[in-house]
Amino acid sequence: MNNDILKTLYSEEDIKQACKKLGKQISEDYKGKTPIIIGVLKGAIFFMTDMVREMDIYTKLDFIDVSSYNGGTKSSGSVKLIKDIDIDVNGQDIIFMEDIIDTGRTLKYLKELLADRGANSIKVCTLMDKPEGRVVEVKADYVGFEVPNEFVVGYGLDYDGKYRNLPYVGVLKPKIYSDQ
Repeated sequence: MNNDILKTLYSEEDIKQACKKLGKQISEDYKGKTPIIIGVLKGAIFFMTDMVREMDIYTKLDFIDVSSYNGGTKSSGSVKLIKDIDIDVNGQDIIFMEDIIDTGRTLKYLKELLADRGANSIKVCTLMDKPEGRVVEVKADYVGFEVPNEFVVGYGLDYDGKYRNLPYVGVLKPKIYSDQ
């Protein structure tokens, strides 16, 4: 797997420091509250796990799964709900945990979905933000890193279901996905 990586963008230590910083900020912002942390599957599982361990507040956890890439390198343009959350969000404070925000379509869809369900507040925490990829106007409230417009994998991010288990974030060599 490591041979497929062009360069490392964020090391394990970089990611750990970002989680500590973001976890501290969220703990301060939500002091006295019990937000529902919703992980966006499958990419956010590593980030969400590390993030909640850095939070010094009560939380509830849930997961949602949506798809817009369908195994490729570009968003299909439509968002499909695969697995819904189990918790009633009416009147609750929500924090979405995302691995990366690219086009913004998924995030826009999720925020609208939970706003329609009566969430009190909806915030977004993402490990990486790729503003160059935006096609809809959305912003994250908590950002670990701003990434260049390259195809990144590792630490939950995948290409065709692979590379999620890399402990760092790297740029995938174009020859890996251009041969497909």
